[in-house]
Amino acid sequence: MGASVDPDRSEWDVIVVGGAAAGENAAQYATQFSGMTAVIVEKELVGGECSYWACMPSKALLRPVEVLSIGRDLPGVSRLLADRHLDVEAVLARRDTVVHHLDDSSQVRWALGAGIDVVRGTGRLDGERAVVVIDPEGNERRLTARRAVVLDTGSTPLVPPVPGLPEARPWNSRDVTNLHEVPSRVVVIGGGVVACEAATWLRGLGAEVTVVHRGARLLAKVEPFAGELVAAGLRESGVDVRFRTSPAAVSRHQVNDPSVGHVHGGEVTVTLSDGDAVVADEIVVATGRRPNTDGIGLETVGLDLEPGAPVPVDDHLTVTGVAGGWLYAIGDLTGRAMLTHMGKYQARIAGAVIAARAAGQPLDDRPYSAHADVVNDGRVPQVIFTDPEVGAVGLTEAEARERGLDVEVVEYDLAELAGTYVLRETYVGRAKLVLDRSSDVLVGATFVGTGVAELTHSATMAVVGKIPLPVLWHVVPSYPTASEAWLRLLENLNAARQTLPAARQT
Repeated sequence: MGASVDPDRSEWDVIVVGGAAAGENAAQYATQFSGMTAVIVEKELVGGECSYWACMPSKALLRPVEVLSIGRDLPGVSRLLADRHLDVEAVLARRDTVVHHLDDSSQVRWALGAGIDVVRGTGRLDGERAVVVIDPEGNERRLTARRAVVLDTGSTPLVPPVPGLPEARPWNSRDVTNLHEVPSRVVVIGGGVVACEAATWLRGLGAEVTVVHRGARLLAKVEPFAGELVAAGLRESGVDVRFRTSPAAVSRHQVNDPSVGHVHGGEVTVTLSDGDAVVADEIVVATGRRPNTDGIGLETVGLDLEPGAPVPVDDHLTVTGVAGGWLYAIGDLTGRAMLTHMGKYQARIAGAVIAARAAGQPLDDRPYSAHADVVNDGRVPQVIFTDPEVGAVGLTEAEARERGLDVEVVEYDLAELAGTYVLRETYVGRAKLVLDRSSDVLVGATFVGTGVAELTHSATMAVVGKIPLPVLWHVVPSYPTASEAWLRLLENLNAARQTLPAARQT
């Protein structure tokens, strides 16, 4: 769809540069009860990276892999599926349905229905409360915000400075989520969430996968046991996981037009730092992302940032260093927590702050001050949809000790639960809670295993709400479900506390 507003209109109360999920939320929260007007400026698809090239397509690809894995591990079903494989064409077709065939018409209709206008083009700041938009035909249009401008320009995948790697035109996250052909052999560079999830679905779709990671374990930002169990799951599925090595050089003699999701050329050879070499049909780079700050006009409002540096914001998401309190930044651009749900959380704060400031309301009450506690204190939830799944929130044990907390931990083997035993014959999983002994509250939780994604929110409520341990005893879990892990963890904690005094006396 083209521009969705009067082409001669130039002024709104709020201009949002970037129409991803966070940008949509910021526009909605700023206008829904305030009577203000808003416009979203988007150069690609309204809905953004998560809707079309990240969260949604990746989960559409991972779900069939999970279902087949569970089915192969359930008596009564396993014999039917033992020699069966995924219907690749059907999986990719459903992925296309999930991403609406890269058509954002429904998202635009939602915006217009919510009273939010949409302008197509690349937006950049041009001084105070001004945005210049270059439309797809190259025409320039200048917009003015009466109240606020919100920046939601997201992030871009990093490509390490490895000789030959850029010239080989490797796949990035967009290619691997929107693949239209499955390469026979794939090298995945990285050990984080994108690398682990991509390796899971590529292997499930039939590719021979090699994961190359310079670190000693996968998923370094969560508890060590989580990365260990995910690595074991990948290896069991046939993925070759290599630690403590990285690409030293990449060569590809034939390179094709790099259309998204198609193999970008002939064989690619990845020479590793340990002297080995891996030959594949495609290479996937999943080594992190950087905020999209280049070319968005920050210099016109007095901000001089290093390339890829996050935009500095305060706890109301107002950009610091810009006078007047009219400029906001949200999502990956801030570098605070590169997760869609956290970007949307920031957007709700920013939108509510904009509306409150316009109405002359104070900002010292929640939800306007909530952002600092959740992000700065590490109370950020995340689910990693590997096999097994990982759900985590808050601080790891190591992070809690680094902060000087009086740390107490408790763990439990989730395979011991009746609720997990009925999920599959051979359940592999573990749970861990990190507590601050001085306040007797939970500061972190990690769950690994089939179905643990839905445990993450209960842990988030306990961590963010700072629910005292004595209260958690009265939060009764349903039986037989994986949520009974909470009871078993508390029982283990209580047993450990009962034995500690005796142990100290001996």
